[in-house]
Amino acid sequence: MTTDSAGAGYSRVTGRRIVFWRHGRTDWNAAGRFQGQIDVPLNEEGRQQAAEAALRLASLSPDAIVCSDLARARTTADALASVTGLPAKVDAGLRETNAGNWQGHTFDAIRTMDPDALHLWEDGDVHTAAGGAETRLDVASRVHQAVDRALGDVAADGTLVVVSHGGAIRVGLAHLLGLPHDLWGALSGLSNCSWSILEERRPHNDGSLRWRLGEHNAGTLPVPVTLEEG
Repeated sequence: MTTDSAGAGYSRVTGRRIVFWRHGRTDWNAAGRFQGQIDVPLNEEGRQQAAEAALRLASLSPDAIVCSDLARARTTADALASVTGLPAKVDAGLRETNAGNWQGHTFDAIRTMDPDALHLWEDGDVHTAAGGAETRLDVASRVHQAVDRALGDVAADGTLVVVSHGGAIRVGLAHLLGLPHDLWGALSGLSNCSWSILEERRPHNDGSLRWRLGEHNAGTLPVPVTLEEG
């Protein structure tokens, strides 16, 4: 794992890594529909993406895998489980945003249905409930809790792979990094089957746990984000 330089104000320790991996593509991704918590499966392209990405992520020698209970995330996690031999544990706290009555609609349709709320939500407001259901703060809190539960099974220098969804990962990263709410929008979404990596760091002053962003929206090559959810 990458460590902090001596001049950066942090001790040179080897800590844990969290790999946040977005699920592979679905037909609703291709159609630009807000999936939310509707249980849409991977399509053939998504299954191929998962199989190829799993081979690359296996090279990180993960110690544990945890995934959302939605089929698109579970199938993606199973691809890594089959390569590594690790079980993929399921935690519903890693689900995508519950987007209420927006779910199943394209963003163009939502813009007609609920223009004011969508404008606030797309502008990054963390208090606006998507489709009248969950806010970004709601999602970030449960993702953080799920990650904390899973980290209990990871050694001090281990690697945890978290298989989740674009929106859930984005706000989970922002929350774990301690970004101010008005800066959450500075993080881009993730492409299907791309990943972001957080690295553990412990400041000298109090020894409390902190995270830094080591990679974001990574894959074999940079891929444009074609759809953001959550």
